[in-house]
Amino acid sequence: MMVEVTAYFGFTCTGSSDDGRERTITTDISPTYVKQILQLQEAGATEEDLHPIVAEAITESYFTEWGTRAAGLRADFTHVQSIEFRF
Repeated sequence: MMVEVTAYFGFTCTGSSDDGRERTITTDISPTYVKQILQLQEAGATEEDLHPIVAEAITESYFTEWGTRAAGLRADFTHVQSIEFRF
């Protein structure tokens, strides 16, 4: 599954050199997160309810490149303009 998010992304990480800012990010997310997102949607979750899990998924795939860099980084987003999921 691909996710595209336009939002303000902020970061938590020791020594982070990347200030928070508005971004549009399109990235693949792992099947583990796809399953969680689909289960939450089936249970009636709102888009806002999905924000924390989508932020985790984007952190894993986009910001830490599947765990190969930026260990300990956590990305959160606010001021969401759009979230779109594609298969």
